[in-house]
Amino acid sequence: KDVIIRRGSFKLSYYNEYKSYLRWLYRMSVLRNILRPLCRRALLTPAQSLRFKTEEANDFFKDHPVKDVIIRREEDVAEIKPTDYPDPEKLRTFGQYVAAILPKYVQDVKMTHTNELEILIHPSGVVPVMGMLRDHTNAQFKALMELTAVDVPSRQYRFELVYCLLSHAYNARCIVKTYTDELTPVDSVTALFKSADWAEREVWDMYGVYFAGHPDLRRILTDYGFEGHPQRKDFPLTGFTEVRYDNSLGRVVYEPVEVAQEFRRFELDMPWELFPNYRETPAHLLEAQETAEEVKPEK
Repeated sequence: KDVIIRRGSFKLSYYNEYKSYLRWLYRMSVLRNILRPLCRRALLTPAQSLRFKTEEANDFFKDHPVKDVIIRREEDVAEIKPTDYPDPEKLRTFGQYVAAILPKYVQDVKMTHTNELEILIHPSGVVPVMGMLRDHTNAQFKALMELTAVDVPSRQYRFELVYCLLSHAYNARCIVKTYTDELTPVDSVTALFKSADWAEREVWDMYGVYFAGHPDLRRILTDYGFEGHPQRKDFPLTGFTEVRYDNSLGRVVYEPVEVAQEFRRFELDMPWELFPNYRETPAHLLEAQETAEEVKPEK
């Protein structure tokens, strides 16, 4: 429904001049009947375009053809069809293909609830599998979006490494998972993905997973000389050391953590803290406990 009129080399740069030009055409007695429906709508438009009904425009240009008139019709809006990006079946088929060509490293292939491909591999196959996913024509997972770890102390290999890959060519995501422990190193993928540099340093800092072949594997979040790895489940919430500024020494000093009070114990009937070593249990709590012991449900 948009029409832009340009005759020869004549171009209007200002909208006010454009309106005055249309008023002059409107006042012409010869073209009044022809340009009347066009000019009425042109004077009301805020932009440098003329909006009018398509039927009237077609009738006008049939009788008065102009070569350099551009008509853009927007009657039929493009219908957006719901499409799954990517196709889960194609991803599942590709995962089976990866497991078939790399049976030495791939241990399991499955689809997540978000229709993302998940590949479980042996720790020794990190570089071969990641290189194949990056360079294969039907994959092209050339972006490492994230690298993190999960600590499950009850497992034999307590750390689970999670690599999140993205393919811009196919608009698909892939998750590669492997496992390790505190002493077994995992090959670095910094040679394949530059974004793995800081990500592997963060996993080393937080979890203590060592990446063999990393060009600069050092802490990235904690301070120099920090002991331990904060994201491990066996790391205490209070930490081992605390930092403060010493006025006498004129510098920052590290000292062992000293808890000024006991940890708070929250009761259902008492929202505030209780210090059992220094305070007696409230009477109403003792009465409620005795009543609960006397009244026992019959089996």
